[in-house]
Amino acid sequence: MAGNDLSTPLGLGKKKYLNLPLGLIGAGVITVLLTTAMVWVGVVNDPLGGEPTASVPLERSLDGLSARDFGVVEIRPSLPDQGQEAGTGAGQRAETLGPRFEPKPVSEQNSGPHPSEAAMVSTASLSVRPDARVIEAGPHGAMPVVSESGLRPLDVYARPASQSFSSVPKIAIIVGGLGLSQTGTQAAIDRLPPDITLAFAPYGASIDRWMQQARRDGHELLLQLPMEPFDYPDNDPGPHTLLVSNSTGELRDRLAWLLSRMGNYVGVMNYMGARFTSAESSLEMLLGEITKRGLMYVDDGSSSRSKATATASGMRTPFSHADLVIDDVPRPKEITARLLQLEGTARAQGIAVGVASALPVTIDELAKWSRDLEERGLQLVPISASIDRGGR
Repeated sequence: MAGNDLSTPLGLGKKKYLNLPLGLIGAGVITVLLTTAMVWVGVVNDPLGGEPTASVPLERSLDGLSARDFGVVEIRPSLPDQGQEAGTGAGQRAETLGPRFEPKPVSEQNSGPHPSEAAMVSTASLSVRPDARVIEAGPHGAMPVVSESGLRPLDVYARPASQSFSSVPKIAIIVGGLGLSQTGTQAAIDRLPPDITLAFAPYGASIDRWMQQARRDGHELLLQLPMEPFDYPDNDPGPHTLLVSNSTGELRDRLAWLLSRMGNYVGVMNYMGARFTSAESSLEMLLGEITKRGLMYVDDGSSSRSKATATASGMRTPFSHADLVIDDVPRPKEITARLLQLEGTARAQGIAVGVASALPVTIDELAKWSRDLEERGLQLVPISASIDRGGR
């Protein structure tokens, strides 16, 4: 009995030891295995696992970067030394002209038409410096002249016009009064298509620099000549105005001063001059000099009493006549109506010529109007394309 009493507890203890909860042990083993696997994947299978890391800030100021840092070659054509004008130094010239060929901000990229490939090719061919073959020394500076071989400034400085669509109605636009206002002149050069002709007043302090920039951007140029209006001197166009009372010598001297104010222009256009252009004898003296110097003459169409058309025809002067003034009423709706009228004239007679001033509203309307001109079946041409230059 005693042996049995002693053996019974031992038997029961052995049984309890062998029957411990195996599920709990198995769960613990699985947990250890999963943890080991995760550590293995995170450390051993990661090429950089377990290695020390460092964070490097990628901040870099754009202020010190040049165009070459972005793989872009910056093109800056050098401007010929024009000498310093009174009160204008080299630093001021750089500030006025600004860097060339820089991309415009996104907000300005669609503000005007983009030149076609053909336009860009012809733009590159426009001369910036006066051609020595067609200039001569005058009493007030260099003047245009026909070369010994018969080459005219009109031929040398004309912007090539595309002949791809000879039957398409054509429109020539002249924007005048440039060279007096820096803002207006810069806006006209930058925003207007190269086929629009720019006409400069002879009084600008920096007219030669403006001429170079306009030519570099592909524009054909005219020089405006101040002429006597009916209410002169109450309405005075400016110094060296051509007057009906001028003798031949006085007229030639005043004209020599005016023609020497800039270079690289294809011809001249009247500024005011209702009385002068109505006087046939005075007009003949002027057109005789213009023809001799190989230039064209443009009548701006502002005077119904002008005899320029008949006089130029009789003297075989290369000639063009404006059909209408685009911004005589400088409001957007009126300018748009005038441009539509000009389109109708071009379709009716094959070519039409309009003149305008470099007013902000005019430049805005011309820039918008010219964007889809070709899609409307019309072609914009420089003023020299409005005359038969080969037949003169």
